[in-house]
Amino acid sequence: MRGRRAAGGRWWRSALFLAGQVATVIPFGVLVLPAALLPPLARYRLIRLWALFILRWLKWTCRIDYRVEGRERLPPAPYIILAKHQSAWETFAFQEIFPPQVWVLKRELLWIPFFGWGLKLTDPIAIDRRAGRRALEQVVDQGLARLRSGRCVVIFPEGTRMAFGERGRYNPGGALLAVKSGHPVVPVAHDAGRYWPRRGFLKHPGTVQVRIGPAIDPRGRSAKEVNRLAEAWIEAQVAAFVHPDNDNNGD
Repeated sequence: MRGRRAAGGRWWRSALFLAGQVATVIPFGVLVLPAALLPPLARYRLIRLWALFILRWLKWTCRIDYRVEGRERLPPAPYIILAKHQSAWETFAFQEIFPPQVWVLKRELLWIPFFGWGLKLTDPIAIDRRAGRRALEQVVDQGLARLRSGRCVVIFPEGTRMAFGERGRYNPGGALLAVKSGHPVVPVAHDAGRYWPRRGFLKHPGTVQVRIGPAIDPRGRSAKEVNRLAEAWIEAQVAAFVHPDNDNNGD
């Protein structure tokens, strides 16, 4: 009986969260359209307000909070963030955790009414994932421009959301951008998929663990080596989340 009540509570809380998310994205998507006249950084700071609201709405409705380890490891901005992608949670939370940023994302997201309008105003690097080498060149060329403007670049190297505990192939775009630009890579691991599963309606209460790894200096390294180092650190942390008895606390 207790389990049924808990499951029912999660369902209603998840429904309430979704209702608030949908109800706010439409008016916000319309209200931020004039922000197109502002400089990119000012646009970002305005649009970021919706992400901050969503995080607090999520905490209030679904009781999902987060904890960050390793903030002291962050180098001066800008830098390249390589991170796990498990749900929509990190796209909101990273805007509170890290300095002003842009994301590498699939261009189809910009076609979503209201949400896509606001997303486009953040100046993302929107790629066609089927374009192969052209997409890689786009990440590097536009990434260099965004870094020169002082903004971090967020890349999910697996290219798509992976279920908690699963592992995909790490694409080299972020590592190549680091080598070409000389800016460091910051690897980030988290377990958001445990509480907000990919493509999942039902949210589970708890505290998302976010771990920031030691910055990887790309100077004197190949893109392959940078990618390998980032992947090794991230996946070791995810394994520790899955098997906490083997936790190495981000070292």
